[in-house]
Amino acid sequence: MTKRMLGLVALWVWMVASVVTGVMQHEARASSHREAPGIAGDPLADNTDVYAFTSPEDNSKVVLIANWIPLEKAESGPNFWNFDDQVLYDIRVDNDGDSIEDVSYQFQFSTTRQSGGTFLFNTGAVNGAGADPNLNVRQTMTLTEVRRGRPRVLSASIPVCPPFVGNSSMPNYATLRTGSITTLTDSVGGSIRVFAGQRAEQFFLDLGAVFDLLQINSVNSRPAINSTFKSNVHTVALEIPKTSLTRDGQAPSADLTGNVTPVNAVVGVWSTASRRQVIVVRGKAAPQSRGGFVQVSRLGNPLVNEVVIPLQDKDNFNGSQPREDAQFLKYVQDPEPPRLFHALFGLTVPPTPRADLVSIFLTGISGLNAIPNAKPCEYLRLNLSTPVTGSPNRLGLLGGDNQGFPNGRRPADDVLDIVIRAAAGGTPFTPAQNVAPNNALTDGVDAVDPSQPFLTTFPFLADPTPGR
Repeated sequence: MTKRMLGLVALWVWMVASVVTGVMQHEARASSHREAPGIAGDPLADNTDVYAFTSPEDNSKVVLIANWIPLEKAESGPNFWNFDDQVLYDIRVDNDGDSIEDVSYQFQFSTTRQSGGTFLFNTGAVNGAGADPNLNVRQTMTLTEVRRGRPRVLSASIPVCPPFVGNSSMPNYATLRTGSITTLTDSVGGSIRVFAGQRAEQFFLDLGAVFDLLQINSVNSRPAINSTFKSNVHTVALEIPKTSLTRDGQAPSADLTGNVTPVNAVVGVWSTASRRQVIVVRGKAAPQSRGGFVQVSRLGNPLVNEVVIPLQDKDNFNGSQPREDAQFLKYVQDPEPPRLFHALFGLTVPPTPRADLVSIFLTGISGLNAIPNAKPCEYLRLNLSTPVTGSPNRLGLLGGDNQGFPNGRRPADDVLDIVIRAAAGGTPFTPAQNVAPNNALTDGVDAVDPSQPFLTTFPFLADPTPGR
């Protein structure tokens, strides 16, 4: 056998082994979100935000929202932003505190082109969702519920709300949004609503200041800028009966003192994105993806991997599962931002190890969203029994609003201000440091721009910025 033949055989064996390994391993190590080097070049699989809150429209239901594809420029034609057909997106829920998902919702997309003889995304005004004759590039979504390891396809034909090309192309985008909301029945008989499509990027913060040596507004005179304004993201939003998520299938309850009833009140929520293990590039033909899915992105609490996990472990974090998070404990107990606050601005910060931050990010807060004897891990914890606040406070728990972050997360929660104050010790958990300026730190961006207010109805995130 020639060396060339031996080389081809070796290559074939390697590819087969890769595919077999991928089929056997649904999860493996990779990376996630733009804060990690490995995912920075793969925006279509990049998690940006996760939200979990009781629906203000129906208090018996919970809303779960996950965003992907960060900082989309609205006018990015002719190939406008869309979900990737080769990525498996999902939202996962742990309802018993063992840091392993008990229920997950998987989203896979299919893109079709009605005509290849035009450069246009749409060939006229699009007035209807789904199969409008003028919408040239269309997407549909398959939603699969996985309940304790058993998958069930809830629908294979959910219309995806198209990107907002412009006002001439889509003169009534609100109609497209409402026409893309689908009602389904889950595997335990609950009625759920689902939306998938482009939304306005509404994680409001001064991104430039945060990563320019933490030059936030409260420690310098620089005017605050909402860096994400006029950017878009891609969203999957679910409205689900709480009884579909609790461990016993019953409505969540709390005792008369307001303490958590650990039987069923608290759930942990996070999102991921996964790619096939092998991608084959075929010259002029489209690449092919083969093998099992490998997790390449993960997000629970905001800002953990961005500013807590150091560069050397960011890819590792994004390829890991919550049940493996003991390896990152040291970064939460002694995170870098407080040290920078002290070194750069002279702030007195709490001593390490930081039990307060462990409580906020890894175990939940006793009497609010902690499950006794649960395994510490990083995800968004929500007490489903917490009543909806009539007048929400942007600072959530720090503003006296128990329904807000870190008890779940609502779109209007100012998570950056909450997190930087917590990092500096400006919370009741560390009384010695709960003084100015530690408890008044802010980036100066307290809300979304008034021209893009949050919706008061499902899917709650505002319609995207149009391309024109």
